[in-house]
Amino acid sequence: MRTTVGIIGGGPAGLVLARFLHRAGIDCVVLESRTREYVLGRQRAGMLEQGTVDALRAVGAARRLDLEGLVHHGIELRFDRERHHIDFPVLTGGRTVTVYAQTELVKDLVALQLAAGPPLLFAAEALAVERPESDAPVVRFLHEGREQTLVCDWVVGCDGSHGVARAAFPAGAGRTYTHDFPYSWLGVLADVPPSCEELVYARHERGFALHSMRSPRVSRLYLQVPNGTRADDWPDDRIWDELAARFALDADWTLNRGPITSKAVTPMRGQVHEPMRHGRLLLAGDAAHIVPPTGAKGLNLAVSDVRVLARAFTALHTTGSTRLLDGYSDQCLERVWQATRFSCDMTRMLHVQPDGDAFDHRMQLARLRRITASRHAAAELAANYTGLPLPP
Repeated sequence: MRTTVGIIGGGPAGLVLARFLHRAGIDCVVLESRTREYVLGRQRAGMLEQGTVDALRAVGAARRLDLEGLVHHGIELRFDRERHHIDFPVLTGGRTVTVYAQTELVKDLVALQLAAGPPLLFAAEALAVERPESDAPVVRFLHEGREQTLVCDWVVGCDGSHGVARAAFPAGAGRTYTHDFPYSWLGVLADVPPSCEELVYARHERGFALHSMRSPRVSRLYLQVPNGTRADDWPDDRIWDELAARFALDADWTLNRGPITSKAVTPMRGQVHEPMRHGRLLLAGDAAHIVPPTGAKGLNLAVSDVRVLARAFTALHTTGSTRLLDGYSDQCLERVWQATRFSCDMTRMLHVQPDGDAFDHRMQLARLRRITASRHAAAELAANYTGLPLPP
């Protein structure tokens, strides 16, 4: 097989890039290691920045998003049994965010890809990226029981932090910066209408809690738990009781309870790989960076990466210039580090530190009071949460 751009990974990053390239008349092939059924069923985050929504509209993948997505005008911070609303449009000049489950987004993108091309191969396990420094890098992959090769002009790795794309960087060609947090999230999906109109970020002496939603009928909730926690250690009643305690207010408010359909524990970590390019191999999304989910940045950073890449490939296709491709890594990393800083700041401000003391507790409250009392501080949070604009 031969193509201009070989894309490893059929998640949002790879599929959005493929749609951009297809619209620009640039041929590509997407290799996804998992089966179609697995890809369409896996649960991931669903908070979309305005720039992500704009990108999906630009590639024709926003029909259902515009009909079913839940537009949010802010978030709520809870601490000391008080609630404080952060109004995004007022603080950012009109910007919002949209809740739309990544599962549904991937369904939309896969349907477009299969209907209008370019090729998307499921159960196509990439084995290696060879000769990334050459003008014709090769992706070896296993599909339908036999090993095959995809010869490319360029390869884009959207296959996560443990994928073959990052592994193809030779020793000394890059550096990975990693920070592991001393706690995890227990996340649950529940068949119950959300208890709030906006997302609720709660800082409580017993730990952080987050109230989110997937639809008007499905709630998504999270609890801070110690590392090493097993989901089975938390019966449903215990989860609801703990959520109610951490969200509690002095004002009248009730947490809706219902059947929990899934639960899982996710470790919290931040990771950035520099650079995001080696030869003709480029990294995007989780292959290049992972952020703690508190700032809702993972999916949005992946889409911003491929927006930059699509612009660069389009410039190469129309003018022959590699200037934008040569600047890809530096341009993306500036945004990645700012998003990582924001996500880590939110995480440290809202989570109880296992080895923290009364001083740490008071410092967290002081940071929260600063945000809720200062328009400037609240605007800084709102600008980062809704997404920093891409440079022109």
